[in-house]
Amino acid sequence: DLKAAFEKHREETKEHVARLEQVFEVIGKKPQGKTCAAIVGLTDEGAEIMEEYKGTPALDAGLLAAAQAVEHYEISRYGTLKTWASELGLDEAVSLLNLTLGEEKATDEALTQLAEPAVNMAAENV
Repeated sequence: DLKAAFEKHREETKEHVARLEQVFEVIGKKPQGKTCAAIVGLTDEGAEIMEEYKGTPALDAGLLAAAQAVEHYEISRYGTLKTWASELGLDEAVSLLNLTLGEEKATDEALTQLAEPAVNMAAENV
């Protein structure tokens, strides 16, 4: 169920933030919040999908597609950070980032399983 998947990922995201804080401790830096233009753009796209397809069978397919776009971005970023940490010999950071990367990939796969075939087929005629 789509709502349950989103709620589960919201809870995982709290763990991801905690792990990132640990990574910052490992590298001796203070974490700082920063707006990410890419995520803002993806979020705006999701809002447009919600507006355009509200009340239609295509809404769930659109939300899944938007969520997967965010997941793919996160997978890319966590993968890059893990590689950099590895190249710098920061084994603890690698381990922490690898945990989050695995969870992001699992979420992406779960969203794919939700989308195929039922949700995408329901949206086909919209």
